[in-house]
Amino acid sequence: MEFKDTLYEKKDGIATITINRPATLNAMDEETVLEILSRLEEAEKDEGVKVIVITGAGEKAFCVGLDLKTMKDISPVKAWEVTKHGQKLTLAIEEIGKPVIAAINGYALGGGLELAMACDIRIASENARVGQPEVNVGLIPGWGGTQRLPRLVGKGIAKELVFTGKMIDAKTAERIGLVNMVVAPEKLRSAVEEVAKEIMNKPPIAIKLAKELINNSIETDQRTGLTHEAEAFGILSSTEDFREGVSAFIEKRKPEFKGK
Repeated sequence: MEFKDTLYEKKDGIATITINRPATLNAMDEETVLEILSRLEEAEKDEGVKVIVITGAGEKAFCVGLDLKTMKDISPVKAWEVTKHGQKLTLAIEEIGKPVIAAINGYALGGGLELAMACDIRIASENARVGQPEVNVGLIPGWGGTQRLPRLVGKGIAKELVFTGKMIDAKTAERIGLVNMVVAPEKLRSAVEEVAKEIMNKPPIAIKLAKELINNSIETDQRTGLTHEAEAFGILSSTEDFREGVSAFIEKRKPEFKGK
């Protein structure tokens, strides 16, 4: 695949996928979505990648969602296909077996916010502005906004944001639980790296199973979830990482996890 809309960097176990369309505030079209999916696949297959970061090029925007120019005169069937395409991307982010951090460096609107919500952790710069403005053009969120937003902030706030289409600032997003952390713009990269490296020091198999269990917790009843949790706990007890963790604890040293 020829990559025109994204950049990919791997450094110290962190793979960074950057949406590189700053002239459009990193708006996405179908090709952009395909590129991100391909980048995710590359990162997932690379055993040297422990954490994935998604961000946008420039200082103005993380991503403002679907490029509305591509929606002019679109047919209902094509609109449905575009929506399913975007949902495929957000599901891929959610289901990938490695932690994904969104580094929100400006506007995260529409599909851009939906992209960020699919990530495991969201870290925003103080100049970030987020929202679901689809209602302003006669639409609704189509890449998971009506589903993930209420799960993160509750139905009442989700309805307010979707019904009004308004933007909120980073601090408000942090207060309502939409982002995990807000930092100064110049500290965004270092803050993301700090969190990524902290996660990288943990056993990868445990992180993978924990991610799957937490993602599924909303969809399952508590008793079923507890059964799956116990099964995962049992599986993890058979790993080399578990034996290393216990040995390191007893010997009062830092464990060296290998993902085995």
